[in-house]
Amino acid sequence: MRRMPASRVRHRVVLLTFLTSFIMYMDRVAMGSAAPAIMADFHLSKIAMGWSTSAFNWAYALFQAPGGWMADRYGPRLVLAGAMAWWSAFTAATGLASNAVTLAVARFLFGMGEAAAFPASARALVRWLPARRRAFGQGFQHAGSRFGAAVTPPLVAFLVAALSWRWAFYIFGAGGIFWAVGWYLYYRDDPRDHRGVSPGELEVLPARHSPPGVPANAPAVPWGRILRSRDLWFLSAMYFCYGWVLWMYLFWLPTYLVEARHFTRLRMGFAAGAPLLAATFANMAGGWLSDRLAHGLNDLRRGRLIVSVLGFAVAGIGLVPGVLAEDAVTGLLCLTLALAGLELTVAVSWAICLDIGGDSSGSVSAVMNTLGNIGGALSAVVIGYLATRLGWNWPFLVASAMCLIAAALATRIDPTRSAVV
Repeated sequence: MRRMPASRVRHRVVLLTFLTSFIMYMDRVAMGSAAPAIMADFHLSKIAMGWSTSAFNWAYALFQAPGGWMADRYGPRLVLAGAMAWWSAFTAATGLASNAVTLAVARFLFGMGEAAAFPASARALVRWLPARRRAFGQGFQHAGSRFGAAVTPPLVAFLVAALSWRWAFYIFGAGGIFWAVGWYLYYRDDPRDHRGVSPGELEVLPARHSPPGVPANAPAVPWGRILRSRDLWFLSAMYFCYGWVLWMYLFWLPTYLVEARHFTRLRMGFAAGAPLLAATFANMAGGWLSDRLAHGLNDLRRGRLIVSVLGFAVAGIGLVPGVLAEDAVTGLLCLTLALAGLELTVAVSWAICLDIGGDSSGSVSAVMNTLGNIGGALSAVVIGYLATRLGWNWPFLVASAMCLIAAALATRIDPTRSAVV
């Protein structure tokens, strides 16, 4: 009997998660790119701006666990579409802010909606990718976020110059609402429910874990086991350090380039995008390399952790000359290399969530991402104080130390130990 060729719906699903991450980070990075204009418009100091914008991170961290649980319980199709529509509406609402308080409220509500995004996106790929392709899938998905972050600074700089910073948020918010509809219409929680999936493609995808008659998208989440997993807590502590450094780039790099390196705002837009463009390729490279090493060495743990330790070490070392170099271009090149090293680790972190979480990976990744965004929330505030009182060198030197701590934490993780069984 002739075997039917496998369809390629899974590739389109991975592309959808790439585009979802792309839109998410356009909405997220718009704030950092617009920060100099907003600070001037509202007469805000760096400290006040840090507190206002950190409202996003606190809400994002607080609602991670509920968002991940909902993705596991109700499926990423419904949860991600609803989350996308919510956060897009409050992206647009950011443009209506009139002072630091209303800005903080809009960013808090924006963070509530986006909290479900990455846990639901990670959960969305569990049944759509073979286990041996998980790290690459996560790398490709997260590459979309960094590509969105890379194109946003010059785009926002153009919109601010041509219209105003408010219109940047209106436009980005409208685009996200349209995309939420597209996701809901195409994606299915179980590949067997998608009309385009052939029997040949089902053979290469993971087997359905739920018995007949039990909804595939409604597993009982074993929170007790999850919260007792030492590997998850080492992973989450590592991701706290990652979140601290990432948010320094996402929010404070544009202001640093204007104040410390004396870039014009338009030039800043392109310069702030350069490290994030490198991060786009590093995300995919990190996932691909981890999968290849795990397969070639026949050792999942070494395949995951070699990439993490290497990436954090490169980031920790590169940040120092990045901020201390006298030449602005040399400094920017070093900061670009440092972020590329940092982003090598992202796909590995999220792949480990799938490795140890299985069908509860939405909840497992939510715990990790909660700690990551607490790091981001503290970073947004503390860097405002450090830059104001001690100068711009100190935020980068502290970030370097965070990277080296993360490299040490990575060595304590074993992705072959389940957090749920």
